[in-house]
Amino acid sequence: MSPASRPPVAPAVPAPPRRGRPPKARAGSGPAPVETRESILDAAEDLFSKHGFYGVTIREVAREAGVDTALVHYYFGAKRGLFDAVFLRRAEIWNSERVAAIERYAREAGPAMTVEGLLEAFLRPPFEWSLKGGPGWKHYAALVAQTNAQPVFGGETMARYFDPAIRRLIELLRQVLPDARDQDLYWAWHNLSGALTLTLGETGRLDRLSGGLCRSGDLEAAGDYMVRFAAAGFRAVCGGERVRQGATP
Repeated sequence: MSPASRPPVAPAVPAPPRRGRPPKARAGSGPAPVETRESILDAAEDLFSKHGFYGVTIREVAREAGVDTALVHYYFGAKRGLFDAVFLRRAEIWNSERVAAIERYAREAGPAMTVEGLLEAFLRPPFEWSLKGGPGWKHYAALVAQTNAQPVFGGETMARYFDPAIRRLIELLRQVLPDARDQDLYWAWHNLSGALTLTLGETGRLDRLSGGLCRSGDLEAAGDYMVRFAAAGFRAVCGGERVRQGATP
């Protein structure tokens, strides 16, 4: 058949957009799925830390991460699923390091354990991460501070992610303060918890109150003050430490 007698070829019709889950990225076509997921978590963490859970939309997270909103839903479902994933990612690191630190201290100190030693071991990891971990850890500390004071779901969220580590600390504090009532230990922790999350939030309130004499970003000083202040508070609320190592109780 000559070219002139061939039937005309119909123009290609673009395929309709596919619905449902986004296809998996092919090699060389873009960031790996793990990298994409982490980028979404980083963006969400930044936005949640600044505007709170109710002040952020999935669309804003997607725009900040440079992805389609469908991809955010694909990885995390609804906004609460995304929030929980953000919260869990660093909570696991905080908690594992805090528990490991107090277990190591208890093992090494033995009967010479003190309230200061336990609190120093337990509080040091979050302060160290905020000091040296980069902007993501600053965002996370601010997010925890917000969540700890959130009346709708803050208590449930904090309990789910942090209570197992805190309960282990309280078990060891009972050994140091054997005359303490359980309610005294819990109230003492409650007061320390508020101070800890407010301090790690680095709000600048202390800077203004002190006229620049103290800086909320000076976390080295903040950690040292908190250990001493909290230890005195535990003793005042729970009773003094029982004398050990062969001395008369």
